[in-house]
Formats: sequence, C-alpha cells, structure tokens
Amino acid sequence: MSLLPYDQRDGVIWYNGEFVPWKDAKIHILTHGLHYASCVFEGQRIYDKKIFKLEEHTERLINSARLLGFALPYTADEINTACNEVVKRQNLIDGYVRPLAWRGSEMMGVSAQQNSIHMAIAAWEWGAYFDRTELLKGIRLTMSEWRRPAPDTSPCQSKAAGLYMICTLSKHEAEMKGYADALMLDYRGQVAEATGANIFFVKDGALHTPTPDCFLNGITRRTVIGLAQAHGIEVIERAIFPDELEGFEQCFLTGSAAEVTPVSEIGPTRFEVGAITKTLFEDYTNLVRGRLT
Repeated sequence: MSLLPYDQRDGVIWYNGEFVPWKDAKIHILTHGLHYASCVFEGQRIYDKKIFKLEEHTERLINSARLLGFALPYTADEINTACNEVVKRQNLIDGYVRPLAWRGSEMMGVSAQQNSIHMAIAAWEWGAYFDRTELLKGIRLTMSEWRRPAPDTSPCQSKAAGLYMICTLSKHEAEMKGYADALMLDYRGQVAEATGANIFFVKDGALHTPTPDCFLNGITRRTVIGLAQAHGIEVIERAIFPDELEGFEQCFLTGSAAEVTPVSEIGPTRFEVGAITKTLFEDYTNLVRGRLT
C-alpha cells in the first residue's frame, strides 16, 4: 500500500459527474463544507473487485445529506454506477471507496441555502484498519473523555464529517497512550461505540450491544447481528453502563473499516478472544469474500 499523501496519488477521481486526474480533484479554500462541516461521506470496502453492501451505503449517503438539509444532485443508481466505475478504473481488487458530498462556495456564512452541492468518489488500495498482529490477539482500548452527543443536539444518524471531530481527538489521545482506539460513552454516561466502529460484548452465550439511539446503526453492525442470529445466538440491544464491562467475557468492534475486530482490553478490563468472536470474525470474512450466502 502506498505511503504517499492522499493528494499526491495517481489515478482518477469521479468529481461532479466526470473523471478527473487524481491530483486535479480540488476545492476552493472558501468552501462551506470545509468551514462549517456541511459534508457527508461513506466508507465502503472492496473485496475481490466488488464493493460490499454498495446499495445500502448509497442509501445512507443520500439520507445523511437529507438530514443535513440538502439533496444530492445524483440518483442512487447514478452513484452506484459511478462507484463501480471508479473501482474498475483504479484497477482495485481489495480496497476502499470514499463517496462524499458537500456544500460549495456561493455563500460563506452559517446560512448557505443557495450553495451548490458537489460530490466526489475516490477509491484506493487499503488493507486492515488495525495492525494485523494486534488483530489476532485482540486490540486494546482506553476510555475517551469525549462523549457522543444527544440526538437533539446533532444529526446523529447522519454520517456527517463534523460528528467525527471528537472521534479524531479521542483516537489521537488513545494512540499517544499506546492504545489502538478508545471507547466512547454517550451523553448519559452509557457505553456507545469506539471512534469509528460499533461495539459488541459476549456474556453467557449471548451478544449484548448498545442501542444505537445517538450514534450510527452501522451497516456492518446489522450484518453481524444477522450472522449471529443465523447461528441461534441471542442478540440483546440495550443500555450498557461502564460498570458492566467486568461482567462480559468477550468484546469486538464492527465497521466497514474495522470489519470484525476482537478486543482484548478496555482500560483495566480484560476480555478473551473466544469462540463467538472467532465464529463471527470467520463468518464475516467468508461473507464479504462470497464464500457465505
């Protein structure tokens, strides 16, 4: 995988309906999306030249834009076709696709109702989100000082750029302490998610996961719930409090980037990488590779 900065790579990017050279895909410094976070995006994995759950990601992108008060200038079919064409032109077998949409530069201020809506799609080769050696034994998390906001203070069901500011702060702090990621609580002090992935726990053969009422109900999260239910594993969505962590036996994260990532530690609490985690890890890997239907 290339270590070049993302603005210096080769290839093409789909930009407002046209393919442009990678290095020419630029915006103006006075773009509303940059100053006021009026930007939404998706992250999609490519496996064996195919984008996993493409249609679901596109539906969420369209809904994210709607929640931020604008409509995308392309249909779902047009976006899906463009995503697939980007993967083809980039000659990618395994990788990542990043569609995004943002308000332009016609107005600069909090109000930008006359601004045009722009959209771009980029794709690149990308491997495991977490270090592979750590992944096999479970990654270590610390607790974040930042909390997911209440649903009446942010468009929490939108994959909006601005909502990730506290995620970056949390992950940077975790990495400086030697951890791979951080667990974030919500505004009530309940367990919410990691900085870019949903979280699951195992206790007495059942899965426990926080109710996604102030954070994204991830596409991978829903996929893994389906895999668990196919095995007859009970899935319990509920409020989970930090003092319950010691009572869980296993823990793992889910997300398009994280896939299924075992967790061995959250602060002082330890978890085993047990049978249920391993089964769902293997099932998800087989599903995205087309070996499980």
